[in-house]
Amino acid sequence: MGAVQLTPLLLVVLAAVSAAAARPREVSVGALFTYDSTIGRAARLAIELAVDDVNADRTVLAGTTLRLMTQDTNCSGFLGTIEALQLMEKNVVAVIGPQSSGIGHVISHVVNELHVPLLSFAATDPTLSASEYPYFLRTTISDYFQMHAVASIVDYFQWKEVTAMFVDDDYGRGGVSALGDALAANRARISYKAAIPPNSNTDVISDVLFRVNMMESRVIVLHVNPDTGMNIFSIANKLQMMASGYVWIVTDWLAAVLDSSGSRDLQDMSHIQGLMVLRQHTPESNTKNKFISKWNSVARNRSITYGLNSYGFYAYDSVWTVARAIDQFLNSGQQISFSADPRLKDSNDSTLHLSTLKIFDGGEQLLQQLLLTNFTGLTGSVQFDSDRNLVHPAYDILNVGGTGYRLVGYWSNYSGLSVAAPEILYQKPPNTSTSSQQLYNVVWPGETTTRPRGWVFPNNGQPLRVGVPIKASFKELVSVGRGSDNVTGYCIDIFNAAVKLLPYPVPCQFIAIGDGRKNPNYDDIVNMVAANSLDAAVGDFAIVRNRTKVAEFTQPYIESGLVIVAPVKKATSSAWAFLKPFTWEMWCVIGALFIFVGAVVWILEHRINEEFRGSPRRQVITIFWFSFSTMFFSHRQNTVSALGRFVLIIWLFVVLIINSSYTASLTSILTVQQLATGITGLDNLISSALPIGYQAGKFTRNYLIEELNVPESRLVPLNTIQEYADALNRGPKDGGVAAIVDEMPYVELFLSKHCNFRIVGHEFTKEGWGFAFQRDSPLAADLSTAILQLSESGQLQRIHDEWLSDPSCASDDSEAGATRLDLGSFWGLFLVCALICVFALVLFFIRICWQYSKYSNSEPADEPNAAAAAAAAAAVAAATERQKRPTRLGSFKELIQFVDKKEEEVRRTMKRRSSDKDNQAAGSSDARSLASA
Repeated sequence: MGAVQLTPLLLVVLAAVSAAAARPREVSVGALFTYDSTIGRAARLAIELAVDDVNADRTVLAGTTLRLMTQDTNCSGFLGTIEALQLMEKNVVAVIGPQSSGIGHVISHVVNELHVPLLSFAATDPTLSASEYPYFLRTTISDYFQMHAVASIVDYFQWKEVTAMFVDDDYGRGGVSALGDALAANRARISYKAAIPPNSNTDVISDVLFRVNMMESRVIVLHVNPDTGMNIFSIANKLQMMASGYVWIVTDWLAAVLDSSGSRDLQDMSHIQGLMVLRQHTPESNTKNKFISKWNSVARNRSITYGLNSYGFYAYDSVWTVARAIDQFLNSGQQISFSADPRLKDSNDSTLHLSTLKIFDGGEQLLQQLLLTNFTGLTGSVQFDSDRNLVHPAYDILNVGGTGYRLVGYWSNYSGLSVAAPEILYQKPPNTSTSSQQLYNVVWPGETTTRPRGWVFPNNGQPLRVGVPIKASFKELVSVGRGSDNVTGYCIDIFNAAVKLLPYPVPCQFIAIGDGRKNPNYDDIVNMVAANSLDAAVGDFAIVRNRTKVAEFTQPYIESGLVIVAPVKKATSSAWAFLKPFTWEMWCVIGALFIFVGAVVWILEHRINEEFRGSPRRQVITIFWFSFSTMFFSHRQNTVSALGRFVLIIWLFVVLIINSSYTASLTSILTVQQLATGITGLDNLISSALPIGYQAGKFTRNYLIEELNVPESRLVPLNTIQEYADALNRGPKDGGVAAIVDEMPYVELFLSKHCNFRIVGHEFTKEGWGFAFQRDSPLAADLSTAILQLSESGQLQRIHDEWLSDPSCASDDSEAGATRLDLGSFWGLFLVCALICVFALVLFFIRICWQYSKYSNSEPADEPNAAAAAAAAAAVAAATERQKRPTRLGSFKELIQFVDKKEEEVRRTMKRRSSDKDNQAAGSSDARSLASA
């Protein structure tokens, strides 16, 4: 017989049988944790229950039993490392744990060498990264996300500085480092780091808390281990650090302690009232509730007194993650095998059996299956992102009060702070805007619901280092005498008055900066504040853009802006000063307009007004007299025509404007001081090539160069009021300056002593003076509130009047350097007046032409001779010829003669001629009757 042909179905069956036969009967998985610890106690039972559930589930690892091997790390890095090595000798394919980040760093090197995946349910140190430890998988939430949650809380309550207390190990240092980065993203910072050595006694903790209490920040972030953290609160309570005004934000270790305490100690709870606590968020589900019920049942049967915490949920899901990955690993046909590491050799004189540590041959394949994990566990979605972190990290935010705690909100990296559960928000578009961030009301330490300020003035005996510039002049603003306490002036009085309004004492030490001969550079003083060489800078510091980038300024206590000061001189008297108000062009146009309007009125009034008639000489005199007398409203000729009166009304309005402008300009020219250099404003100053003075050390120099593009060679630094006056008096020709650009308060002080100078143009910048502090200093905000109180109470104005009195010399409110008026200011008015005159003339001549036409048509025809009168036919022919003859308009001379006639005479003539026409028409009719007879 031939060879038997195997069907495809049979091949599949044989392959399945072969694979089943190849699957091992059991697979060993290790677990590392501290048995007798808050996290370890919860994790131990959770891992045992998870292994039982996996082995009871026929859909996972069918035919293969998951065998668990545990080792106690005893909260010791050294012992934990030894226990981990002993666990590796048992040929485990994966390790669940450790719970300690410190041990995790050490063990990760071991598993990297032996290719054994390490799944930690409690090592939250962000520095345990996949790039350095490729076989390390974190099956809980990294402290990177927890510290971003803390930073969001700090930002939500608008605090800018926190004190970080942490255990001085890998777990604590890694978390605080992440906290600093997260706060910096929200423009906040850690003002003081208080490291607590591991396993510290009461004395050490007391010393650390004492130093924390000396700091100004009252927002304390506590990041320590669960088993020793409660001692901190007991000591802090004795130091009265759990009272009103303090803020404690505690990481998730405290939530694990509270959840694990089956019957909470009321005395311990009294030490932690008002704390904000974070806890890993695990969504509510039927699976989670069933597990909790099963946990409680087993715990009662075993007489376990501790409770379940969130780390227990992550430990349970870690077992299922390993089981599912091993199942996929075996289903793909992979075999579990180990091989010796050639680099691990036993030494003849050593009792360490390093050769027993084997490399897991399928470690890389199992790691890839772990990274592909995607299922829903007790903690929600169990899935890893590209950085090998669990997707959807989220935290509950708890507020401790009474005998327990209450939920005040959630945080997730998807939507930030919210009062809605993260799993609900995952179904909506992400929204991390400031307006969307929400939390319920918090009861703070001291049983108050008012948000604590978050800081106090430091009680460390160090006064506030206040830098004060020693000015060469303008002593009214800042004056430094002998001794650091002998500092006076307008700015100093305002600062002292504001400090007195603060609700806490602020001892100050004034530090004089400068030599008194020339002004110090104010930008350098502000930079000293930014560099922590000074705590504050008090004086005449302008709040400008480049300074606000490095320092925090208070509310401005006085408005200030740059102005231009120039020398002025008295106007010299002149016999022809009365001609100066108008330019020559203006005078010529006004004269021409006077004559033109006089002629127009004469034309409009000549035919009907007897006062505008007479000999040619008299009429010319009338035109000039009437026109120019209107300037004084003293013309004796009356206008009777409607057009004449209309033109006169408009002309009188124009005359009124001309009179008013002339009077004002002449008064200004005769009384106002004139500019000595011709500088009239900012544009004029910039476009000129004249030197410009400025106050040395102030921001004015940089502003002129950077913003107005004035060449540095044109700028002359000046220090004192006398230097101001000397430079302006000398002028550009004698080595002085054409003008000085400085802030208004300085200029007012300068002009109060020197009356031969004036401000030209307008204030061209707007800023104010404030006190400089280090960035995000809470003292700046409190002093701003105090300055507003001074302003509202009127004390700010009283201090101003005391130091900055009114100028002693009179100042002219009118603008210096009055200018002559030209056509540019009046051409519109003149144009309107001229157009109205032309319009009146057009109407007048239209009427004249119509009247002249009517007048011409009214002239009688030539008389018929006696012979022709007898002949009727000739009479009829003559009448017909007259009807066909066109109207005669006459010559231009006749038209002028007609215009010169009186209106009344023209009307009489036209009326008489109309009567003659009627009579002539009647006679012609009689002649025609006789001829026909």
